[in-house]
Amino acid sequence: MSTTTEHHITPSVELSAATKRVAVVSSSVRNGRMGPAITDWVVDLVKVNQNVEVDLIDLAEISLPSDRELYPGGGPKTEVSSRIEAAEAFVIVTPEYNHSYPASLKRLIDWHYNEWMFKPVMIVAYGVQGGYAAIEHLRGVLAELNMVTIQRCLGLPAPWNTMDEAERYEPGESVTGRLRIALAELDWWASMLTQARDRSPFPS
Repeated sequence: MSTTTEHHITPSVELSAATKRVAVVSSSVRNGRMGPAITDWVVDLVKVNQNVEVDLIDLAEISLPSDRELYPGGGPKTEVSSRIEAAEAFVIVTPEYNHSYPASLKRLIDWHYNEWMFKPVMIVAYGVQGGYAAIEHLRGVLAELNMVTIQRCLGLPAPWNTMDEAERYEPGESVTGRLRIALAELDWWASMLTQARDRSPFPS
């Protein structure tokens, strides 16, 4: 995976007074999953921004229609279509399974189309080596949906080693600081792309 030059963003700067809706997607549906612990950590930091409303979409708690009903460009409306459409930015929390991301997440992506378009997304991946293969596979898929995957995606190597006694994810200030900076970038993209969609809608 190529390295990039790190540019500094001040996370405390609020770029817009308007309230943004950020959907946080928890992708793992396995029994004994640790995804909820990482997702809770992410949600807590997203909520630090007073101008953000968080919508947690846990894929273990929703049901999508049969894939037989899918067609190019999505499918019939699902129970989360309106929530995805209402979101102005996304954080995807995903494990890495077999050098990629889980089928549960691919189904959520494939079942929606226009709802994703021209919106920013940040990926928080985890796995033995940090989940970076899942991040790279997702970048191509999300680009096909006209989404902007921000540069500062976050990989968490072996996060089960940093759980506290209450089974909360406690990675320390270095990792937490990286997430704060990434969320500041996501906030910037959400402001810019929301304005662009309002002022110059892409012709359908």
